[in-house]
Amino acid sequence: MKIFTLILSVIAIALIIFNATMLNFEALFEGKSQTAIITIVAALCALILLQILRISKKIEALSKK
Repeated sequence: MKIFTLILSVIAIALIIFNATMLNFEALFEGKSQTAIITIVAALCALILLQILRISKKIEALSKK
């Protein structure tokens, strides 16, 4: 599970970096920039959910001891 969350985290970070290069700061909410912003927000949400999953698994392992 740890490797799975790590791989998904790396993919999400790569998506954030790629879409940050697609932003046009002069027309931020138009065309490809809008799609890039939506994808960046989605990738950030995925990162947050993966961190919550990782922390919950650590708590579960500690509570079993």
